[in-house]
Amino acid sequence: MYNKQKEASARIKINKLLEAAGWRFFPNGALPANIRLEQNVTLKSKDIEDLGENFEKVKKGVVDFLLLDENNRPIIVLEAKSEDKNPLVGKEQARKYARSLKCRFIILSNGNIHYFWDLQFGNPNIITSFPKLESIKDHRKIEPNPQKLVDETVETDYVVLTQRPNYQSEAAWKNEAEHDGFIKENRLRFLRPYQLKAIHEIQKAVQTGKTRFLLEMATGTGKTLVAGALCKLFLRTGNARRILFLVDRIELEEQAKKVLKALLSNDYQTVIYKENRDDWVRAEIVVSTVQSLLFNNKYQTLFSPTDFDLVISDEAHHSIGGNSRAVFEYFVGYKLGLTATPKDYLKKFNNKDPNFTDPREYERRLLLDTYRTFGCENSQPTFRYSLLDGVKEEYLVNPTVVDARTEVTTQLLSEQGFVVEFKDEDGEDRKEVHKQKEFEKRFFSDATNQLFCKTFLENALRDPISREIGKSIIFAVSQNHAAKIAQILNQMAHRMFPGKYNSDFAVQVTSQIPDAQQFTVDFTNNKLHGSGNFMDSYKTSKARVCVTVGMMTTGYDCTDLLNLGLFRPIFSPTLFIQIKGRGTRKHNFLDQLFDEKLKESLKKTEKTTFKLFDFFATCEYFEEKYNYDQVIKLPKLKGAVEGGRDIGNITKKSTYEHLGEDILSSIVEETIGLDGMKIDRKFFESFEDTVKKDEFINQKIESGQWNQIIDYINNKIFDKPEEYYNLDKLRRAAAVDRHITLREILEKIFGFIPRFKTKDELLEEEFSKFIVDYKPEEIKAIPALKTFFKAYATSDSTRNIIESKQFTDLATNSAFSMEDLRAVPDKYRELIPEYIKVYVPLNQFTA
Repeated sequence: MYNKQKEASARIKINKLLEAAGWRFFPNGALPANIRLEQNVTLKSKDIEDLGENFEKVKKGVVDFLLLDENNRPIIVLEAKSEDKNPLVGKEQARKYARSLKCRFIILSNGNIHYFWDLQFGNPNIITSFPKLESIKDHRKIEPNPQKLVDETVETDYVVLTQRPNYQSEAAWKNEAEHDGFIKENRLRFLRPYQLKAIHEIQKAVQTGKTRFLLEMATGTGKTLVAGALCKLFLRTGNARRILFLVDRIELEEQAKKVLKALLSNDYQTVIYKENRDDWVRAEIVVSTVQSLLFNNKYQTLFSPTDFDLVISDEAHHSIGGNSRAVFEYFVGYKLGLTATPKDYLKKFNNKDPNFTDPREYERRLLLDTYRTFGCENSQPTFRYSLLDGVKEEYLVNPTVVDARTEVTTQLLSEQGFVVEFKDEDGEDRKEVHKQKEFEKRFFSDATNQLFCKTFLENALRDPISREIGKSIIFAVSQNHAAKIAQILNQMAHRMFPGKYNSDFAVQVTSQIPDAQQFTVDFTNNKLHGSGNFMDSYKTSKARVCVTVGMMTTGYDCTDLLNLGLFRPIFSPTLFIQIKGRGTRKHNFLDQLFDEKLKESLKKTEKTTFKLFDFFATCEYFEEKYNYDQVIKLPKLKGAVEGGRDIGNITKKSTYEHLGEDILSSIVEETIGLDGMKIDRKFFESFEDTVKKDEFINQKIESGQWNQIIDYINNKIFDKPEEYYNLDKLRRAAAVDRHITLREILEKIFGFIPRFKTKDELLEEEFSKFIVDYKPEEIKAIPALKTFFKAYATSDSTRNIIESKQFTDLATNSAFSMEDLRAVPDKYRELIPEYIKVYVPLNQFTA
């Protein structure tokens, strides 16, 4: 039965938000009060407490807040409405009042939904916290003029004019024959036609009043260059005074800073937030990982919603997912998303499982949410430039995909999985079924690894000049697996090329290896373990293969790569696209040759393709049908797969033997409170101590390399004899009323979140997103919409009744009644279920 619960008054909520932002109703020592109620209305402390829910009306008229600057002059008009009213209904009233006071800024709030409105900048923006005085004073210095941004002339040399303003008057430029050398020597970045078009599309969008934009551009097409040009556009035209560039990994943070400084340092300063915590306000561009701002809620405690006028989210569908969304949405102003993962990449995928255990469905939802976040109508980005576009216009190259499967991987890919039959310790016949995801834990036999490496070396593309194995990256499952692969490749290279390599043909490049990050740089610069191994006049890395796990998947540029090896299953489409993108950049190998006579005799030295070795049918996994360029039928492993036995190290579970010593002697009943059992709390605390002391985990936490951390815990910490930690036990110990993930547990332990959110808190967040998207005008019906939203998201019976339209069954449904349904306006009875199906992951609400 629907019964609207009485909530805290809007007054109390607004007062708390004001105090949290540092505003004062009363003097605090030498600091004067800087909140005043509307002119001619004076209230004492007791009056403020007693206004209650119907606070809008007092004896002398309507109550509004005036927030004052350091000179006691109005700087913000706060128009407050009661909870049952949309705050936007006070928009015109507040505008009139603000103009009469020559006040530029307005806050509209009903205690639950808040808007910040800069009268010189379009429409009100939803905010989650109130701005601080210092930030508003700083924000007041900017005079935004969208038309100026629209009218700004942006040509191919827009960035170059910052890098080298007088380049056109220099002698080397005036001589057309010297253009290429001049550009290369000075590292000038001219915009390509499609990059120019992307910027022009942003200008068009601004002209139509849009403040959110999404650029969908393939890996290797220069998203950061475009972002740098847009930073200049917004800063130069006065539509931003400070920009936040958000990334989701620490190595991308350093790379973004490096690129932006190379592009814009003559005019604008770029800093990394954590390296400039005290003086970041002096920089025009602030780069930060999402994790740095999430840690201990820094984004709320150290920043104000008005501190940045443009927020750029790199790899947008990752840096706005989950808790990261709160950081992105906290700041007002323009929002720009960059992504290399196209929405329609998963267009043929349809998972009927509402809990979407398949990563493809999870990423599909992330992508849909990304398009929705950036206001893209019909899921069309502001600008799109795909890999196929890049190949067609000869900026990128396509892979040659090599389909190579072993007996084991073929069976793993089947619906039935790989069947292992064996006899247990009691001589009983046993059968275990293993599927693709379990490969990394069970099936890395030496024979399989040897076969992978042999196939790779026999079919890899060769360097067009030195004829040695082309530079390559191999992606392994784990650090131990990477070590095995590197060892095998070095042994094989010693036999194939006697005397040429001394165990430096293949190099393990993973986080546990000292100087691994420098290895990646040296590999790009063709000096990893030396260079010119086959030819003195040709500069190319002596080490030919980097074997990694996750270090070289994103933000790594090495244009002369010729081979990529997937020696593991990949389930994330984003990761697959990022890995594939390592090889798509073009390259002319002549640039590395210093023998002019030899140069003249060589032909076809430009990179036209690269090989992608697909041992697990990854392409087929993501696409319904894939026509492989090269198919290699691998031989059956003799003795290793016969009868489905003896594949790698199969761990057989031991059986329980009853010794007659555990006879039940007594029963004690105990009611467990909300804090859970002491043993559970101690178990969780013990796990917390374990991970906090772990050096590897601590190294990876701030960089946000969650996949590596979770893999490490699964392999190195879980299910060990010392404590037998596992996720199920930790969930029970946490005593949360819903399904929590290992990542959430780690975020809680390391302070990224103050506590685990309850099921209802998550539901409130999801419903708030719905409200922000659809902005229902039926304000009085919002409690009914919320009840319907929560019941549909959490109750199987309610979903079945709504889907089957057997509404009479609501009479006996405890989660949602017929009376509840009647309170829901007709259009929302279909809209809310459709919204939840597309955007809300239901598995987070299961216990």
